[in-house]
Amino acid sequence: MLSLEEGALLVKTARKTIETYLSSGKILPRPKVPNKLLEPGGVFVTLTKNGELRGCIGHPLPTMPLIDALIDAAISAATRDPRFPPVTLKEMREIEVEVSVLSKPELLKVNHPKEYPRLIEIGRDGLIVEGMGGAGLLLPQVAVEYGWDAEEFLSNTCLKAGLMPDCWLERGVRISRFSAQIFSERGPGGVVERRLLPP
Repeated sequence: MLSLEEGALLVKTARKTIETYLSSGKILPRPKVPNKLLEPGGVFVTLTKNGELRGCIGHPLPTMPLIDALIDAAISAATRDPRFPPVTLKEMREIEVEVSVLSKPELLKVNHPKEYPRLIEIGRDGLIVEGMGGAGLLLPQVAVEYGWDAEEFLSNTCLKAGLMPDCWLERGVRISRFSAQIFSERGPGGVVERRLLPP
């Protein structure tokens, strides 16, 4: 588990990374951070503007040091999310930055796909769907924000993967779950707090 101070450092680094890249085109050098942030970790950076999504990209798997994955994800969320035009430096005054640090995904094993929903806890689990030529991930907070139950969460993760919403019932599809520690700004550039999801 990361402390609030470590989470706040990640959020502030994400903001500084984006502002540096947008103003100069340069990638922020890795800052001096606690050893825990140098361990491999999965991370997503989410940008919101007036409560609406403005960009969200990350690294689901712990393939590089957490701080390096964060810097790459921050730039990608601001400039490479295909759903949105690139963020402008001026916009950053209106954008809130949120960082989700992911646990290592756990592949769910069932005798029949209909058993998946009972293994998923809304508010705790994020989902990854892989198979049939597609892959999609939704963070734990998404299901809470939309008020989905486990089946709706599975269906929407299938849609995120570019697949049919009932693809999770196919035997060749792999479903993984993960948890996330979420740290977010209270207002653009504001105090960082640990975001707790309702159960």
